[in-house]
Amino acid sequence: MKALRTHAVGGPETLTLDEIDVPTPGKGQVLVDVKACAINFPDTLMIRDLYQFKPERPYAPGGELAGVIEAIGEGVEGYKVGDKVMAAIGNGGLTEKVVVPADRMFPVPDGVALEKAASLLLTYGTSIHGLKDRGHIKAGDTVLVLGAAGGVGLSAVELAKAYGARVVAAVSTEAKGEIARKAGADEVVIYPRDEMDKAASKELADAFKAACGPEGANIVYDIVGGQYSEPALRSIAWEGKFLVVGFPAGIAKMPLNLTLLKSCDIAGVFWGAFTAREPVKFREQVAELFALMKEGKIDPLVSETYPLARGGEAIAKLESREAVGKLVVTMD
Repeated sequence: MKALRTHAVGGPETLTLDEIDVPTPGKGQVLVDVKACAINFPDTLMIRDLYQFKPERPYAPGGELAGVIEAIGEGVEGYKVGDKVMAAIGNGGLTEKVVVPADRMFPVPDGVALEKAASLLLTYGTSIHGLKDRGHIKAGDTVLVLGAAGGVGLSAVELAKAYGARVVAAVSTEAKGEIARKAGADEVVIYPRDEMDKAASKELADAFKAACGPEGANIVYDIVGGQYSEPALRSIAWEGKFLVVGFPAGIAKMPLNLTLLKSCDIAGVFWGAFTAREPVKFREQVAELFALMKEGKIDPLVSETYPLARGGEAIAKLESREAVGKLVVTMD
């Protein structure tokens, strides 16, 4: 079978399409015939050894997938060969077949395309955990989402609207703003891609404040980091929650006096660790996501698909911050 793998530290151009043996599922595992693998920001970091986890090479990136069960290992119950499943596995998804722990899988609901199923767990899982567990979202809140047109950003926009919040979407282009509006955003702020000086940073903070309203943002959902975090923090409401989700623009240095002035909290959102530490709650939240999808309140946007041999291009596009919605690698 074919797998797109990393053999040495480097960017997506270093990935190679290898021919490898089909693995055999062990106890508590199944062999999945992968049909779709979504690309996420951790994929861009892992191959450069910049992520919290550094798998032993060679390995295939890709932590979010959907496919069909081909074989079942000892002790696995509730599944059969031919079942459509989705899974979050950390890495290994950019391959034609992969062994998956049964406790990391979920049945794909009837009528859900496998490309969309592969795009649900990591993005919407991160956002439901972030907004509910770390942000304590409630109806009537104002939520400022940075990077609102990406996969995680759109999931935050849709979920915040589903929970009755008012959403301000911050994006880098008007075209991305339109995508955020279609997902339900009430207001859009366009931020600059170029490096900001102090005056430009203040101008962006003023734009965030104007869009969020006089009370400010009850929740700031920061997927971008870098120079955008401080202006967003300056627009936060009294006792607001600033959620650190990611930092493709760099790790921000925050003036902590602002947390005192607004009596606000800065909270990290580490979904991967949450799923390992609280597996029961994780599965409950996935069930809630399925229900919201059935109600039509969330719908993953798959903007582009790529064949396995071009999976590196998908990673490169996400890394360049050009992607909207989800980029998915398909095996057929």
